[in-house]
Amino acid sequence: MHWIAASLLSALLLGFYELGTKHAVRDNAVLPVLFFANVCSATVWMLLMTVAHTAPGTLPATLLVSPLTWHQHLLLLAKSALVATSWVCSYFAIKHMPVSLASPVRATGPMWTLLGAVLVLGERPSWLEGLGIIITLGSFVGLSLAGSREGIHFHRNKWFGFLVAGTLLGAMSGLYDKFLLGRAGFDAATVQCWFSIYLALLFLPLAVGWKLRLWQRHVFHWRWSILVVSFALLLADFVYFDALRNPDALVSMVSSLRRGSVLVAFAGGLLLFGEVNSRQKFLAVLGVLTGIVLTILG
Repeated sequence: MHWIAASLLSALLLGFYELGTKHAVRDNAVLPVLFFANVCSATVWMLLMTVAHTAPGTLPATLLVSPLTWHQHLLLLAKSALVATSWVCSYFAIKHMPVSLASPVRATGPMWTLLGAVLVLGERPSWLEGLGIIITLGSFVGLSLAGSREGIHFHRNKWFGFLVAGTLLGAMSGLYDKFLLGRAGFDAATVQCWFSIYLALLFLPLAVGWKLRLWQRHVFHWRWSILVVSFALLLADFVYFDALRNPDALVSMVSSLRRGSVLVAFAGGLLLFGEVNSRQKFLAVLGVLTGIVLTILG
């Protein structure tokens, strides 16, 4: 699959993932949701590894997990720790904020990834990409005004701070993915497999702490959307990693295309969760998408 097509497919799946996340954590305990979603993902990969070991030649090459050294395991453990921190911040923010606000803010991730790609990977943005950054920041102000109408003031809302932290950490993860799949030579299946397993292990002590009531917590309810979170992200990440494997793929452009998921999340927030101020939010979302398009054209 061409890396642009893979990025767009990943965007669609990522939109379903964000809607599933909102449904799963709404009025629900966040840490068990994170744990069980990642246990489902890890279980899928462990089953695939078992099939590959017991029945060689059964699975296509794209699903085969390569053997790793201890150093390579540590590199993937570091990625999992980075993403785990990002998700804890983002999931708590999504729980307490409308998804039609949270998703566009998370969609600004490509802007931070682009800036990181310029500073770290030596990519050079064009004037269109620079214009895209300016428009994205302007749209960010529009989202702030829309949020204030719902009593969410970005400058003093702690969950917005969580959301920004999660977004910045996610942008760092995008840069690290390019390193793993490009310069470090990992294949997509190996990264996703051990990334999923290590995430489940990292969330295990947090889930145990929740179970033992080591801190004030909410009640956990199992919901079918936890499976949507797991499988939508599995598929979205698989095609995303495959796109990054292409030597012609630019991490900034792949991230921009992937954040087209905001359209799915925005529409779902209005239709499924009855969120309000759709007109003002839609204008801000259009601004974010315009910034993404300019980044692509650049």
